[in-house]
Amino acid sequence: MELKQATTILRIFDEVKAKDFYCQYLGFTIDWEHRFEDGMPLYFQISRSGCVLHLSEHHGDGTPGTKIRIECDNVKVYHKELKAKKISI
Repeated sequence: MELKQATTILRIFDEVKAKDFYCQYLGFTIDWEHRFEDGMPLYFQISRSGCVLHLSEHHGDGTPGTKIRIECDNVKVYHKELKAKKISI
């Protein structure tokens, strides 16, 4: 038996704001999106350099206020990148 990496699911409430924050600001890329049909909640995967997150509009997925810790090799470089964007969130 072998355990694999856990998948983090974070709850989102606004698709546009979530994509702006995670993709435009944090620099993640959308890998895939899923909806059962139009008007249904969105579930999608984003990634950036080995970090993979799932974001969900489904009630009960990822409790609001959930905290995660993401290891980063050089947080000062990432901080500089984010500051340079001058985006108000």
